[in-house]
Amino acid sequence: MNKWIARSAALGMLLAPVAAQAQEALVDAADSGDTAWIPVSSAFVLMMTMPGLTLFYGGLVRSKNFLSVCLQTGAIAAVVSLLWIFVGYTFAFGPVTNGWLGAGSNWMLNGIGNVRAGVDLSGNELAIPESAFALFQLTFAAITPALMVGAWVDRARFGWVVLFSALWSLIVYVPVAHWVWGGGWMASKLGTLDFAGGIVVHTTAGVSALVTAALLGKRTGFPKTLMLPHSPSLTMAGAAMLWVGWFGFNGGSALAANDDAASAIINTHVAACAAAMMWLLIERIKVGKPTSVGFATGAIAGLATVTPAAGFISPGAAFILGLAAALVCFPMIAVVKNRFHIDDSLDVFAVHGVGGMTGSILLAVFYNPALGGTADPATYSLGGQLIAQVAGVGITAIWSAIASAILAVAVGLAFPMRVSEDDEREGLDLASHGERAWEMD
Repeated sequence: MNKWIARSAALGMLLAPVAAQAQEALVDAADSGDTAWIPVSSAFVLMMTMPGLTLFYGGLVRSKNFLSVCLQTGAIAAVVSLLWIFVGYTFAFGPVTNGWLGAGSNWMLNGIGNVRAGVDLSGNELAIPESAFALFQLTFAAITPALMVGAWVDRARFGWVVLFSALWSLIVYVPVAHWVWGGGWMASKLGTLDFAGGIVVHTTAGVSALVTAALLGKRTGFPKTLMLPHSPSLTMAGAAMLWVGWFGFNGGSALAANDDAASAIINTHVAACAAAMMWLLIERIKVGKPTSVGFATGAIAGLATVTPAAGFISPGAAFILGLAAALVCFPMIAVVKNRFHIDDSLDVFAVHGVGGMTGSILLAVFYNPALGGTADPATYSLGGQLIAQVAGVGITAIWSAIASAILAVAVGLAFPMRVSEDDEREGLDLASHGERAWEMD
């Protein structure tokens, strides 16, 4: 049986309440090392959101909109965290019922906290508290809608952003998380693989960002007015925090402090390095100079691309995924803005969406044990795995696009989607929040 499917079955044991489990699923004590690693990884992922993503996006916008990015990112993380505790966790990782949503038996995280036993990707026993797992997954739920902020900066109304993101987390993110990670139909029936979020995080957020950017319309003056990043230095700092935090994002997804975690971190770093350097090379050839923003963007593209495969592949495959990330994501920026004429302001779809989908599909190739992948040689099939990956990406993309479009329009009936043209010209920091990021005396 495919190791990931076996792991999904184990996670069903790991996450369900005591009443739904066989007695052999219980263990007396958690492994202290594994238990410590999961909260540490959670802290790394939260650092990716605040301050990593805040600085990365904030540096890319004009100075008059810096605080609006900070506040949108923070508010999304806060409201989604609360929703995750109230209802999100139980629907994503509650006991499997019909494969579409988890059972609603862990409202407000009631009934969790006892230690569960399962197996990691190598078949070794896991023993971590369910509360640690719920915390780790909370940080994933918080960062995913925050990624979409980059698509609507400079023009989205704050009230619309918060309500849309909150509902999106429950209607788009939670079901997909259950389908892939919570023992749902996509993993158990199709055999779709996603180690740390190429489908669950980057495909959902990337596709939804593209749809919402199209519905919001272009920024005033785009593309005729040059809208340069106001602080590439902040963007570089944010990218560095994202890069380091991604070690917890991917390494923590092993759910143990073991070789699986170390391998995932090595692959994560290799892909980011390869993508960043390839992006600089492309910039040097196409525009004449390598840039700090290009380095940062390339690194993020590499991180997004390797995420679905990080625990399943060799470092050599991670290097190839990093190169592929730059070669695919770089031209997609121009395709989205110049051919599709969609103002995805900070290129969320081109970098996160396309990167996550590329890595999710190429995973089928590099999962091959002959190429250093972790697949079982007796059951691995390139064709079968490729179908599973393409189907998982395609279905998730369609679900994200349709649900996001309906949600965006529906929420817009209560809160207009974008600010007035005067407010946009003034800048959202002052117009929406009455503050300035930088007071220059």
